Amino acid sequence: MSAQPSAPGLEIRAFLAAGGPILDVRSPGEFARGHIPGAENLPLFSDEERAEIGTLYRQAGRQAAVRHGLERLGPRLATLADALLRAAATAEGSPLRLHCWRGGMRSLSVAALAGNLDLPVRVLAGGYKAWRQWVLLQFERPWPLRLLGGRTGSAKTELLLALRQRGVAVVDLEGRAHHRGSSFGALGLPPQPSTEHYENLLATDLVGLEGAAEIWLEAESVQVGRCRIPAGLWRQMRAAPLLEVRRPLEARIAHLVTLYGVQDPEGLAEATQRIARRLGPQRTAEALAAIAAGDRAAACRPMLDYYDRCYDHELSRHPQVAAVELGDLDPAAAAALPLERGLVGPPPPP
Repeated sequence: MSAQPSAPGLEIRAFLAAGGPILDVRSPGEFARGHIPGAENLPLFSDEERAEIGTLYRQAGRQAAVRHGLERLGPRLATLADALLRAAATAEGSPLRLHCWRGGMRSLSVAALAGNLDLPVRVLAGGYKAWRQWVLLQFERPWPLRLLGGRTGSAKTELLLALRQRGVAVVDLEGRAHHRGSSFGALGLPPQPSTEHYENLLATDLVGLEGAAEIWLEAESVQVGRCRIPAGLWRQMRAAPLLEVRRPLEARIAHLVTLYGVQDPEGLAEATQRIARRLGPQRTAEALAAIAAGDRAAACRPMLDYYDRCYDHELSRHPQVAAVELGDLDPAAAAALPLERGLVGPPPPP
């Protein structure tokens, strides 16, 4: 099979703007570690085959590796062609967008096959490696960040999402991480992405908000579960103005009971044990006893005592703090207050 491109390689911005399905022809393992958001995996080789070919390349040279790859690929060409035709059927006339790791033989070989099927294609110049370099550069750009902070249970994420519905530019750090940021944060949520893919998602979100006067994020620790906020973005978050959401204790407890009350008691107990050293023996025992008794509200109280102290310490170190009292308002009603008072800027014009 020819490895010559049937279409010129596109740089990142042009590739993203081109329209049409993005087909990532790397192996499933490569794709799982991280990929361009919205891409579909159309692997040219399995993880095992890719490893075999790579070893052969190092030991016997390029020709031997290419020949072995063709042997592996030959019986699957018709299946691969069918997958390209199915993708093209959804493209509504737009070209297929292809990439591999470096924009080399894998993507160019699939592009050649697509060309033989008379399917228009575009290849990403530099492949996924170039994409990753572009992603990391986005976090070094200056962004007009604003943070929403508040004690645990203040429904900050829900407020951010309600502001987004009103047209405010929002990046949902916890939603992208599939984690609420505490020891209990993974309960009831899908598995977390890798940190690499988390970075891909955040960069895509930020670029999609270019031109916004303010971009709102939740004040987080640098680690959201196992996902780490990129260093460049974290530095900007540490210096960004913060709006503190205040709600009474009972409203916060009610919100936490709504979030976690449906979770398995064993999972709640395990999450409590993970922070036992920080809670101390007395608060840990109180929380575990309340969980065992099915009293979710009572379980929250000793833990909030600990989390509130941590939050207040972090808040004391943060610049430019303003505050808004939200009582027990639901997110939709709560979103109106900071907008009306000018604490959150108006949405950008359409």
